Amino acid sequence: MSRREEARDEAAEGFRLQDLPIRDDLRGRTPYGAPQLDVPYALNTNENPYAPSEELAAALSRGVAAVARGLNRYPDRDATRLRAALAAYLDHDLDVGEVWAANGSNEILQQILQVFGGAGRTAMGFEPSYSMHPIITEVTGTAWIGVPRGADFGIGLDAAKEAITRHRPDIVFLTSPNNPTGTALPLSVIREVLAVAPGMVVVDEAYAEFRREGTPSALSLLADHPRLIVTRTMSKAFAMAGARLGYLAANRAVVDALQLVRLPYHLSAVSQIVALTALEFAGELLGAVKQLRAERDTLVAWLREHGFSVADSDANFVMFGEFADRAAVWRGLLDHGVLIREVGPAGWLRVTVGTPEEMSAFRHALLQVTAESRATPGTTGGSGAPRGPAAE
Repeated sequence: MSRREEARDEAAEGFRLQDLPIRDDLRGRTPYGAPQLDVPYALNTNENPYAPSEELAAALSRGVAAVARGLNRYPDRDATRLRAALAAYLDHDLDVGEVWAANGSNEILQQILQVFGGAGRTAMGFEPSYSMHPIITEVTGTAWIGVPRGADFGIGLDAAKEAITRHRPDIVFLTSPNNPTGTALPLSVIREVLAVAPGMVVVDEAYAEFRREGTPSALSLLADHPRLIVTRTMSKAFAMAGARLGYLAANRAVVDALQLVRLPYHLSAVSQIVALTALEFAGELLGAVKQLRAERDTLVAWLREHGFSVADSDANFVMFGEFADRAAVWRGLLDHGVLIREVGPAGWLRVTVGTPEEMSAFRHALLQVTAESRATPGTTGGSGAPRGPAAE
């Protein structure tokens, strides 16, 4: 190593994040992120476990190859063809002007907050819920107001209406199905919130395709509610987490407003063709969703049979508990090669629904870990098993 390189390293060691003139409201924060570990069974980030088929992968390759010959030019700035395809997929008589797309639903949420939030404005959500809602809210200079959910993890309508009337938030976030609980919202609750909210209402439907049959979507309310925004993603049901494609449906005026803050050419030509190709294979991809729904319901039944508390889920994950020391259970599962998520209310854990093989590994590991925790004083105080009947 040269003297110059040594000097540079020494200088770097003495200069830290807190030494930079960052915004005061960012000081002390840590970046969002779930653990990314090399384990046999990764069941912590609600990904679709079924990779694209060979046919879809070949179609993606052809599409990207065709686009590659034009990468010296900017992409379609407004992603018109993709938005038209998304509108057709969503149905509900939507057209291209009522749909917007971006790099993952998180960028969609950020654009919403850039337009309707900001300094002196507030956003409200019902917790526990998606942790990025308050994070994106606050880093856009918007104040966050968290309102507790009920004991059943639903939204108590009287409490919600009272909080909205008292705080008058500029944006209200609703999640259906909710992450991390899996709870879906009745349309009646969304209608009541729309009736009292003074600003925008955002219904996050990232896991909408996994809902049980007959569970309605807030998309059906769009025609009569111009301040409603419904957000979706291709990361989950479409098995495109690596493609980073999120989108929304809303009144045409809302889409026009979002274009005030979108970056020029924000959605690459590659992202657009990948999403378009995935939509062409929607039937195949949504077929896997049916398998995951069935696997989820089997898992919920099994957990309850073994004495665990389980939140009703309309998503591709299940929140279960309750543990005296959930961290010990999480670590125990990791020792068995099973990575799940330590998230949600105290005492609860969340597991993504995977393939039958992955679910078998999870069940086997969970029974071993909870049996060990009951028998080992000092890890969970002898009560790390679920409340209720003893696990096998």
